[in-house]
Amino acid sequence: MKCKVIFQPSGRRGYVNKGKDLLQAARDMGVDIESVCGGRQSCGKCRVRIEEGSFPRDGIHSARNNLSPFTSEEGKCIEAEEVSLGYRLACAARLQGDVVVFVPEESRGGKQVICKAPRDMGIEVNPAVKGYDLELTPPSLSDPKADLERVKLGLEKRYGLKGLGIDYSRLRVLGDNLRAAQWNVIVVIWMDQEIIDIKPASLKSLYGLAIDIGTTTVAAYLCDVVSGEVLATESMMNPQISFGEDIMARISYTMDHPGEGLDKMHNQIIQSINQMVADTTSQIGASAEEVYEMTIVGNTAMHHFFLKINPEYLGRAPFSPALQQSFDVKARDLGLKIHPSGNIHVLPIEAGFVGADNVGVILAQQPHHADEKILIIDIGTNGELVMGSKEGLISASCATGPAFEGAHIKFGMRAAPGAIERVRIDPEDYQISFKVIGVDQWSHQCKPNEIGARGICGSGIIDAVAEMFKAGILDKSGRILGTVSSNRIRKTNSGYEFVIAKAGETAISRHITITSEDIRQVQLAKGALYAGAKVMMGTLGIKRINRVILTGAFGNYIDPEKAMVLGLFPDCELQEITAVGNAAGDGARLALLNKEKRREANDIARGIGYVELTLCKDFTDQFVLAMHFPHMRDPFPHLRGLIPEKMINL
Repeated sequence: MKCKVIFQPSGRRGYVNKGKDLLQAARDMGVDIESVCGGRQSCGKCRVRIEEGSFPRDGIHSARNNLSPFTSEEGKCIEAEEVSLGYRLACAARLQGDVVVFVPEESRGGKQVICKAPRDMGIEVNPAVKGYDLELTPPSLSDPKADLERVKLGLEKRYGLKGLGIDYSRLRVLGDNLRAAQWNVIVVIWMDQEIIDIKPASLKSLYGLAIDIGTTTVAAYLCDVVSGEVLATESMMNPQISFGEDIMARISYTMDHPGEGLDKMHNQIIQSINQMVADTTSQIGASAEEVYEMTIVGNTAMHHFFLKINPEYLGRAPFSPALQQSFDVKARDLGLKIHPSGNIHVLPIEAGFVGADNVGVILAQQPHHADEKILIIDIGTNGELVMGSKEGLISASCATGPAFEGAHIKFGMRAAPGAIERVRIDPEDYQISFKVIGVDQWSHQCKPNEIGARGICGSGIIDAVAEMFKAGILDKSGRILGTVSSNRIRKTNSGYEFVIAKAGETAISRHITITSEDIRQVQLAKGALYAGAKVMMGTLGIKRINRVILTGAFGNYIDPEKAMVLGLFPDCELQEITAVGNAAGDGARLALLNKEKRREANDIARGIGYVELTLCKDFTDQFVLAMHFPHMRDPFPHLRGLIPEKMINL
């Protein structure tokens, strides 16, 4: 039986099998509804409203009882008065009949603002793919040598290349290509081992693509592998996000949907990369077939999804990946639409939850050659940490949860237009000014109806909680002080909350607040990062960190001062805290443009130590201490002058 479904305000409509949930129906129709938890009825971001009554123009009678009964899980996310208005979680409500579904502003997926700009690294160019000019004498009755042998002999005489193979697809067209080019060609060779193309000598361009597959975003860097120049960049949301914003939600999806689940995860990332190939090459007027190689980094789950390897065993102890070393595969075998003989080089991974992206970060930042003690943090749903110096490195991974990406925060959202990204609080009168993505001015410089805030993203959450602490609205334990004299502090059934944006300043006609539970989520996330760093310091026998490097798209937006006020990492001189953007993508680019970096990457993956934090007895104790702002006991002398001294352990 089919049910008719209409989504408003987009107007998308169609017939859906009875029993399917509204979230899946929305996906099938291309309606973007937020779903942080991947449809597990826990995040509350996919709230929709079911309309009641007849809609003659659309030929539909919509009724709320045309859906499965309201669940107890929904009751945790939807308030009682909203239930009477017809609100449901799209992931929980299953179709039993025809419905009209209104998707409210706060539930609509927005295009995330992604900053993945390449960094100038001064790379020594020595790519795996090279073009060799070759002018050959055509065969004759006196010299009837075979075409391939003629090419190989010419390459040996001119360049000293021996023992070359040839990709089968190129062998099939070798004779045609040589004669079309009148025997004056460029021979494209991979790793000085295999001929992967023969092209006219007039065509000099050789392109490669470095790809960073992040849990949330995917970034691509199109490079000229001859000059090393970045010619075009592109980034997009990882489409797998509709199955959950965290790794475990996606692994669980593949386990709950054997075969089909892994196919979907793999196909979506391949389609996205193919789209970025088309977009980047069109930017420079090139053909996708002129791209001869890709290098890929990503966490271990993304690595397995990309290669279509069952990720099930990553989700259960001992969290063992299918392989650790780097891997090469032909583009055509993965359905990637570059040159069919092109090579895909996937960088190595370190451990179950520390992947090729972390190897890329180390490759780019070179902490294994540093004299000082360095802490590198990639803050996301899964926090990855690297610590050490030239004396040795260790890495660890901790589940920070998706709070910094807006999940499990009442008004949290991705860094899309309408998200509050910066917050300032006057400690004297507690007045607030905030900045919204997509609006140039701060809120106090705009008319209220011009602001249009929809929610608050990760950098805004860090700013807001840090500013509340600095202004004395929070105590060290994270408790909102109801004794503070401000009309922005409100008591609710679930505790106190603090109003960041008033209803008239929002696009959702509701106050945007930071609640006691929101602060708890921030504490859980920052406590995990800090505890992980402390365990690693103990493992290495380090008393203090000399430098902190924040990586990743999110790390690029964090205010280092606010991060240390909250205690995301141990005390450090503020000028020694830097954000370097997409270091994982930088590492992928290094491996694309210099083949020696691939050997270095394998050495890094084999040589770095891994600390499994869940097995460390000290982790839980450190986690409890780190729940306080900035910490229950550890000193933070470099915060002097930024927050009242009574709040600092000196």
